Amino acid sequence: MSLLFDPVTVSGLTLRNRLILPPMCQYNVTAKDGVPGPWHLTHLGARASGGFGMVVAEATSVLPEGRISDQDTGLWNNTQRDAWAPIVDFIRSQGAVPAIQLAHAGSKASTWPAHPGFQDDAIPLDEGGWETVSPSGVPAVSAVGPTRELSGAEIEQVIEAFAASARRADEAGFDAVQIHGAHGYLIHQFLSPVTNRRTDEWGGSFENRTRLARRIVEAVREVWPAEKVLGIRLSGSDWLEDSWGEQDTVRLVRDLTGHGLDWVDVSSGGIGDTFQGPTGPAYQVPLADAVLAGTADLPLGAGQGLQVSDDGASRRLFVSAVGAITDPELAESVLAEGRADAVDIGRAALVHPNWPVEAAQSLGDERWRQLLAPAYHRGSWGRLSTPVRQREAAAAGVAG
Repeated sequence: MSLLFDPVTVSGLTLRNRLILPPMCQYNVTAKDGVPGPWHLTHLGARASGGFGMVVAEATSVLPEGRISDQDTGLWNNTQRDAWAPIVDFIRSQGAVPAIQLAHAGSKASTWPAHPGFQDDAIPLDEGGWETVSPSGVPAVSAVGPTRELSGAEIEQVIEAFAASARRADEAGFDAVQIHGAHGYLIHQFLSPVTNRRTDEWGGSFENRTRLARRIVEAVREVWPAEKVLGIRLSGSDWLEDSWGEQDTVRLVRDLTGHGLDWVDVSSGGIGDTFQGPTGPAYQVPLADAVLAGTADLPLGAGQGLQVSDDGASRRLFVSAVGAITDPELAESVLAEGRADAVDIGRAALVHPNWPVEAAQSLGDERWRQLLAPAYHRGSWGRLSTPVRQREAAAAGVAG
């Protein structure tokens, strides 16, 4: 049997396997009020019924001005909270852990939806766009509109907004929350000296540039139940000279773990117009590997992070890897080599919502039968579409 389909216990929750559907923006709130609807139920529900261990809802803004586009979801009010609740219930009913990513886009807000037919640019102010905020009035990329520096009081309001949204996420029934600190959005903009040129307590030194991330984790942990999972997504590196890098990430994660963090999801990039990092299959896995190795010695509190021993006495940070992992054998190797505890399957799952079922079949793991939704059981009759079955059929001279 494969490691991908072994259950894992994080904080007080057990994931049925180690496959995570990461947050992927859908840009489908056509009413532009941040309220999720039928599309979000369909999108997330299909991947839950498709066998994922955890399903993470898209980058959901904690404030209206924090949306990447005007068609993003939100959790800044109770109407949005109540709309999320039935979506959460359905995800859980299909056997997946429901999670949500809380975000603020900073200077990368107020852009057109990333759909065909829209410009890759900021929404003009006279067409519904808004002035964005940032650490120093320095945009993370050039294809954005005007941005201004946040005041100290406004930074405190952002921290409060993350905590308030986390409280609503709990009330909606989510079992895990992931703070978005990656991809050039607001928290990441504070971390990087490229975009953070402040000279007050929020900028300059490593301690100051990471203050916002620490304060948000602290504020969310205070309102987020201890038995539920608290995570953060970080860009392990900007891939830029004199910017945020791998060792900075390890140092920050070690600090955040002391503030009650259970889980870190390691991505990369987001600052600057051109991605200058590596490419290819599993290109970001070395960053997750570095975080896993760099935090393995940390003592965790009771019930915190990944349960390593059966009695729960031995625990460590839960680390997930992401980035061009589309092949079941490759995903399995990430775990088998001890480079991460779980694997995110993103874009591949957009076209293959049953990716976990298909992967288990390809790996010859009979647990695919447990993951396949009962209503879809007949779809497996005589099916020869997985790579392993295709090879076997070809060898036997059977047409599939």
